[in-house]
Amino acid sequence: MVDNGGAGASGDDGGVKLEQDRLLPIANVGRIMKQILPPNSKISKEAKETIQECASEFISFVTGEASEKCRTERRKTVNGDDVCWAMEALGFDDYAGPLRRYLQRYREMEGDRANQEKHANTDNISNIADQEKDASVPCSSSSYRNNRGTRM
Repeated sequence: MVDNGGAGASGDDGGVKLEQDRLLPIANVGRIMKQILPPNSKISKEAKETIQECASEFISFVTGEASEKCRTERRKTVNGDDVCWAMEALGFDDYAGPLRRYLQRYREMEGDRANQEKHANTDNISNIADQEKDASVPCSSSSYRNNRGTRM
């Protein structure tokens, strides 16, 4: 759990702020916990904070391993495959397999969504071009010159 150590009394909130930045939002943790429990269950603040600490530490542990792999490969971006690799390297094989399958399905859905958006944008551009063609009014260069000349 979080030990503030009297940081508020000294006026130095830097340590508390860093701790809060490192942890998952407590409301999100509570919401996830409620999803698995029976509807009338109550969750103590202490239980939420404990899970918050554990989940945050687990994420930091796995991400640190994935980040180290990227650093040794001279890459700056950690991707989903790196996280799956880290899970396996840290001995979480039971979770790495389902995570890989989820990542694959996610990428497939994102690819499908991108294709749908691409086709929708192409259709919209064609429709706009057709509308502009229909709405265009012929304008001669002489009328432009005449209008331009009257303004000056």
